[in-house]
Amino acid sequence: MAAAKVAAPRISPVHLEELRDDDAPDFRRGERYDGLRFSQVRADGQELDGADFLECEFTGVSFNEAGLRGASFRDCILSEPYAPVLTAARSSWRDVEISNPRWGSAELYEGSWQSVRIDGGKLDFLNLRGSKLQDVQVSGCIINELDLGSCTANRVAFKDCTIGTLDVTGAKLKDMDLRGSEFRTVNGLGGLSGVVIDDYQLGLLAPLLAGHLGIRVL
Repeated sequence: MAAAKVAAPRISPVHLEELRDDDAPDFRRGERYDGLRFSQVRADGQELDGADFLECEFTGVSFNEAGLRGASFRDCILSEPYAPVLTAARSSWRDVEISNPRWGSAELYEGSWQSVRIDGGKLDFLNLRGSKLQDVQVSGCIINELDLGSCTANRVAFKDCTIGTLDVTGAKLKDMDLRGSEFRTVNGLGGLSGVVIDDYQLGLLAPLLAGHLGIRVL
C-alpha cells in the first residue's frame, strides 16, 4: 500500500513594487498604511490596534510593547523584526513573509494566519492559542515554547526547527508536518491527531504516549 501523501502548505510569494520610503512614520491606531517601506524604525510602545498594513516592507523594525491588537498585515515582508514583547492578539496575517524574527514573548493568540512563511530567527514564546492557521511554513527557527492549544490548523509545516515545549491541547490539526524538527516536551498529547512525524520523532514520543494511554513498559 502506498504511503499517504501530506498536503504541503500553499504559500504565495510576495512581490512588492514601487514602495515609498517612510523613515519617520506617524503610526496610529486604526490607520491604513499602503505601499510603504519602513527601515530601522522604532515603534516601541505605540498604539497600533486595528492598523492595516497593505503591501508594506519592514526591515529591522522594532515593535516592542507596541499595541497591535487586531492589526492586519497583507502582502507584507518583514525582515529581522524585533520585539522582546510582541502584543498582537487577534491580528490577521495573509500573504506574509517573515525572515529572522527576534521575538521574546509573541502574544499572537486568537489570530488568523493564511499563506505565511517564517524563515530563521528565534522566538522565546510563540502564543498562537485559539488561532486559525492555513498554509503556514516555519523553517530553521528556534522556538522555546510553542502554544497551539485550541487552534485550528491545516497544511502547516515546521521544518528543521528546534522546539522546546509544544502544546497542542484541544487543537484541531490536519496535515501538520513536524518531520525534521526537534522537540523536547509535548503537552496535550490527545491533540496530536492530524500531525505527521518521522520514525525518530515517534521514538522520542513513545514514552509520553505510553504514559498518556496508561501503558506500562516493563
